[in-house]
Amino acid sequence: MHFLITGHTGFKGAWLSLLLATRGHTVSGIALDPLPSGIFEQARVSEIMRDDVRLDIREAKQLADSVQEIDPEVVIHLAAQPLVRESYRHPRQTFETNVMGTYNLLEAMASAPTTKAALIITTDKVYRNVGKLSGYDETDALGGDDPYSSSKAMADILTQSWVKSFPSFPTAIARAGNVIGGGDVSPDRLLVDLVNGFANNDPVHIRMPGAVRPWQHVLDCLSGYLSICAALLSESKGGEWNVGPDPGHAQTVRELSDTAAAFWGGKATWVDESQGDHPHEAAYLTLNPSKVQATLGWRNVVPFPDSVQWTIEWEQAVRSGANARAVSLKQIDDFLSLEPNAPWTRVF
Repeated sequence: MHFLITGHTGFKGAWLSLLLATRGHTVSGIALDPLPSGIFEQARVSEIMRDDVRLDIREAKQLADSVQEIDPEVVIHLAAQPLVRESYRHPRQTFETNVMGTYNLLEAMASAPTTKAALIITTDKVYRNVGKLSGYDETDALGGDDPYSSSKAMADILTQSWVKSFPSFPTAIARAGNVIGGGDVSPDRLLVDLVNGFANNDPVHIRMPGAVRPWQHVLDCLSGYLSICAALLSESKGGEWNVGPDPGHAQTVRELSDTAAAFWGGKATWVDESQGDHPHEAAYLTLNPSKVQATLGWRNVVPFPDSVQWTIEWEQAVRSGANARAVSLKQIDDFLSLEPNAPWTRVF
């Protein structure tokens, strides 16, 4: 199977490229240049790509030409401006990338002759946050107070409208919870900040220790994405899908920070900075993944403590000189051994 991943140079995109290549699939990508020292560079992911195209998805003509030339069978759209705090600093870029970039891709795919399915990735933050404790369902209202959340909600609604207005091949939307794993270097992400602080023996300042998020390991999340792709290909099942742990398994920022510090060892520590002046972020956010569990048979298989441990082990090994590609492939093998009969492995 030939996959096109937009945003393949990013954290999730690089892991997805490695996972698909491990399974023997052909992988192409369209993205901006990677951030320095992330998993894409460390694990030399460009070496396993058939096409490694660098362009901005806001450039509609270039994007359309590249998609047509690559001519994929399955498209997974990860490219985005993915950071809440960055969206406050650069709102126009955030809206243009997340909304019009998604529109440009949808339009480009319409002229790709062999495309059979597409999965558009939005986020758990597309929901209008009213503090729902049972986890947001796919039918709950969308919204967003910050530029990032609202731009992704707009991209979600845009995709739903496109699918209904211009039906062609099966297309679905995935809304995933907070993802952790080795090789993430994006700024303003909790575990990235924790790892960097621990490595430098600096206390890490945490702005919302009590905030609750649906943390999951990146490979669990990607397995959910691929299970939806498999359903698109085999049963043409589109629609919207939550991908995350059960609401009861969501953890606080404090619990993740304490767990990470314990696995790191030494003098790893963090400091409560909740009294500072910070941009708005939701205090409580969980998803209800019962639809994907009941319909597709997918669920998280890496427990929360193991997700944190795998992340810390990856970081400590690579920072000590281990081969990042080998460490990543070993974790992929370990993950696949936990989920040998995942829904997507029966289709491709």
